[in-house]
Amino acid sequence: MKHTSILKAEAHGLGFSLLGITSLEPPLHAQSYLDWIEQGKHASMAYLASPRGLQARLDPRQVFPPAQSVIFVAAAYHNALERNHSRLPERGHGKVAAYASGPDYHQILPQKLLELAELIRNGIDPRVTYYAYTDTGPVLERDLAQRAGLGWVGKNTCLINPQIGSYFLLAELFLSTPLEPSSPFDADYCGNCRKCIDACPTQCISENHTLDARRCISFLTIENRAGIPAELRPLLGDWLFGCDICLQVCPWNQKASRKPQPATIIPSQNGLQSLDLLSILSLSPQEFNHRFRHTPIHRAKRRGLLRNTAVVAANTQFEAAIPTLSHLLLSDSEPLVRAHAAWALGKFTTSESRRALQLALKSEINGEVLIEIQNAVGLG
Repeated sequence: MKHTSILKAEAHGLGFSLLGITSLEPPLHAQSYLDWIEQGKHASMAYLASPRGLQARLDPRQVFPPAQSVIFVAAAYHNALERNHSRLPERGHGKVAAYASGPDYHQILPQKLLELAELIRNGIDPRVTYYAYTDTGPVLERDLAQRAGLGWVGKNTCLINPQIGSYFLLAELFLSTPLEPSSPFDADYCGNCRKCIDACPTQCISENHTLDARRCISFLTIENRAGIPAELRPLLGDWLFGCDICLQVCPWNQKASRKPQPATIIPSQNGLQSLDLLSILSLSPQEFNHRFRHTPIHRAKRRGLLRNTAVVAANTQFEAAIPTLSHLLLSDSEPLVRAHAAWALGKFTTSESRRALQLALKSEINGEVLIEIQNAVGLG
């Protein structure tokens, strides 16, 4: 355990809140993952079901063959600002998931892991080889992190730690050095609580600690590259990018919010906690890249973010967006944007929104967009 104590101290010095070590045996809940894939609940994230990726997820030894142990770390992002994240944004704004209110963690955590690896090279094993990941590799992170003692997988599928809740990101370091594993976190403290299940607007969370990504607001607004199903659009509410509802209602996060918060290596940035709808709808591709290139929001791409913003503008009945939505419907180069602008305009009852839809009805040539327009004017 001497090495574990040293590593925890070094990890805390780098800004990580938790550290645990595990071996490379297959994940405990591998069959549950296979069942989830078989049921199609991974939605359009085909990489989660690719044969090569599946083999590695079910056998961590294939991820980095020289590895003899894996270090898991947690980077907290829940500070005073995010604790108030459940407050409604001001009129004309949409909400962004708390983890995305700072710089892109993919550009921060791997570098910190490499610093930790160098500390291992200098203090434990000068011949160590290693490989670092943060949700970019074929790893069942939460399952293995539970075995490394960092917490339990909650009903909302987030890893929950009794001290800091679940407002944290995971990263892992595969090492050729054998290290003594941490004790697994065997308890499940969700008990009979259903707060996350009952609070989810799209009812994507199941009692068996799985969720249906096809209905998850985070998937629909980030990973989803297609249109948002029409029946789910109103359920997005005012979420522009991601969703924190199941985290906000979790009693363990509420308990953690009353404790001194751990230091974070992912600081928040002013202007990213919520976004101005009009400014987003007006973004050119170049402006989008310049503004969001180094943030998680860039993941959605311009067309995805404008798609989401059109839905939020309609859901919040923000009539000031009608001129910009009309312009997008009639002139944007992206069919995905035009389609959702049409749907949004159909949710308003002004003469301006109806006029834009009638004009687009005469000029639109894309079949899917045309269907959205026809539905919006009552011809579908």
